[in-house]
Amino acid sequence: MERRLAAILIADVVGYSRLSQIDEEGTRARFQADQNDVFEPAIARHHGRLVKTMGDGLLVEFQSVVDALRCAVEVQQLKATQSAAALPEHRLEFRIGINLGDIIVEGEDIQGDGVNIADRIQALAEPGGIAISGTTYDQVKSKVPVGFASLGEQRLKSITEPIRVYRVLLDPTAAGKTLKTRRRLPRRHLVAGVAAAVILALAGAALWWQPWIPAKPPALGERFAYPLPDRPSVAVLPFINVSGDSEHDHLAEGLTDDLITELSKVSGLFVIARHSVFAIRDSVGKIQDVAAELGVKYVLEGTLQRAGPRLRINVKLIDAVTGLSLWAERYDRQYADLFAVQDDVIGKIISALSVKLSARERDQLARIPTENLEAYDYYMRAEQEGFILRDVDTYRRTLSFYQKAIDLDPGFANAHAGIARVAVDVWRNDYNYLWSAAVARKIAYDAAGQALKLDPNNARAHTVLALLQWVDGRETEAKNSANMAVAMEPNDAEAAANLALILVHTGSSGQAITEMEKALRLDPSPASSFQLLAGIVFYTAGDDQRAISLIEPTLDSLPKVEPAREYLAAAYADQGNETKAAAETAKLLELFPESNLTYYGYLYDYWRDGDLQRHLAALRKAGIPEWPFGFTGSQADRLGEADLRNLVDGKSWTGKHKNGTDFTQYFDKAGNTAYRSANTNITGVVEVRGDSLCEKFDGYFLDRMVCGYVYRNTSGEQRDRPYVHVTPRALTFFSPTP
Repeated sequence: MERRLAAILIADVVGYSRLSQIDEEGTRARFQADQNDVFEPAIARHHGRLVKTMGDGLLVEFQSVVDALRCAVEVQQLKATQSAAALPEHRLEFRIGINLGDIIVEGEDIQGDGVNIADRIQALAEPGGIAISGTTYDQVKSKVPVGFASLGEQRLKSITEPIRVYRVLLDPTAAGKTLKTRRRLPRRHLVAGVAAAVILALAGAALWWQPWIPAKPPALGERFAYPLPDRPSVAVLPFINVSGDSEHDHLAEGLTDDLITELSKVSGLFVIARHSVFAIRDSVGKIQDVAAELGVKYVLEGTLQRAGPRLRINVKLIDAVTGLSLWAERYDRQYADLFAVQDDVIGKIISALSVKLSARERDQLARIPTENLEAYDYYMRAEQEGFILRDVDTYRRTLSFYQKAIDLDPGFANAHAGIARVAVDVWRNDYNYLWSAAVARKIAYDAAGQALKLDPNNARAHTVLALLQWVDGRETEAKNSANMAVAMEPNDAEAAANLALILVHTGSSGQAITEMEKALRLDPSPASSFQLLAGIVFYTAGDDQRAISLIEPTLDSLPKVEPAREYLAAAYADQGNETKAAAETAKLLELFPESNLTYYGYLYDYWRDGDLQRHLAALRKAGIPEWPFGFTGSQADRLGEADLRNLVDGKSWTGKHKNGTDFTQYFDKAGNTAYRSANTNITGVVEVRGDSLCEKFDGYFLDRMVCGYVYRNTSGEQRDRPYVHVTPRALTFFSPTP
């Protein structure tokens, strides 16, 4: 008999029998229409499975209880809108109940207390409302923008123990709040109620003095945030440095990272990503709580102590359901034996969990990353820095550590892949403050190629190659490389997320959502930058609400990251929320005043046209201007081809940017140009195309040729400059000189 943990949703029509007596065929037709047009699309969007219909009700299974509640909220909000426009006798109202619990699987059907509790809770919902169990509330209370009203513990028919029940409050003003509700007693029962209260108080006092009767905690299965995977699931908790010297913290973290990375290569395991285990280490106490929060059955914990060349490592693998230790070991070794210790720990875990390895997995696990422990030390320092959407100093420190590792061991594939990952991030996001785009692109290609030459199975290098190929317009190769990365490390959340990004931009939105959900399950408490990436994937797939719910929380830690503001403004506008879209646009333009649609059009020119036009339309609706600083020139003032050629044929321009930066730009008669300001000195080529002036500077706009216009300056601003030059990157006022 198969059992599993699942989120169960049951919906039932209010007063179905009465409505059927009035109009049996019409009521049935309306129920069928709601099933087809409301429930089934919402269930699909939130990754649920319609198990069956039960007369006037529906039974639905979800892997995520958060998805179950999001689906219920969407259904009830849509039904409320429909009901407002329908005749009273044609309205169907549903009660919905949700429970997270253990179920019995019988073919395509499901049974058990997990289903029964959802059914009983459904009856406690108000018409058009949602009721949830305490196990559901514990996992969703801060993850869905709704409020809750506690109904306390309820005795449910055929359920032995009382169940905590909450009603979901859909009023936006209640979002994030949990209210207590009180049952009102009829007046005739008030006196009896007071007397009963006195008796219960005395009885309670008597029970309080019976310490031998233990309070029964909720079963572990009822507290899991997610259903357990169908294969052994493991969380490697951060090893604790007990050396008494924080200098070795990076060694403990590096050991944790390496164990996670190596275990992630095993397809027969489910392994939680690094960020989530580090994020939870200070917020959850007991092993069982950690397992419940991350949704895993097994937890590996350990300590590390280094004294000179000696290393002591204690490791324990715990079954969180039983609380028993499956395996424990103490290693007293030389520091030089670190990789042998790692290899032994991984082997013991695989053996204890009875996991079968493929030949490729055995070869991968047998591979030692480097023979040089000093190089390995620098590599671990680089990995601790983190580099996605960070400041330039973090990038530079990270790169210096990777480079030192390579200097010590040129054959260290992981260090080359690390440099490639930084370089592709710089190139794809046009971060010219570190390298020009051309230089970053070459470094990324070269470093990824070198990593794959040294280790053809390096997942990070395959991911970098996929991103490079995608931006270069080689979609098929990009998908192949991204799939190869996931095949090399099936439990790598970063590889899965980047595959999702490429899939959603190459016409496979459904697959992209599946991969992104997988990535978020592997990394349930992701870094803000990873969460932003997930939001971008959902936005591109057309799920604006999911995108907003992911991106909004990142603003606290990424307040000045342009894509966070950009995509949030677009998603709000796409939803028709003009107020929030305008607020995000205002913040974006405050932080990046030169932001404009023409710039985004060039920056994302490797996107599919439909995706790009949808994004630009949303940004336009949000209030992003066509040109920098909202510039709009008059057609009558725009220079034509002849006047443009005269301005750039052996001429120099001197002037000032709208932002105040002075500049000089020279044009020779062969189509070359040189630009200089206080911080920039670059060369490029220029072409006159009709009334457009097009320029290409190495390292800018992914080395694309970009076009702008020149206008006579009639604005009244900088009157001593007779011309205005508008490009996707800048607005300048200038005077020509021979």
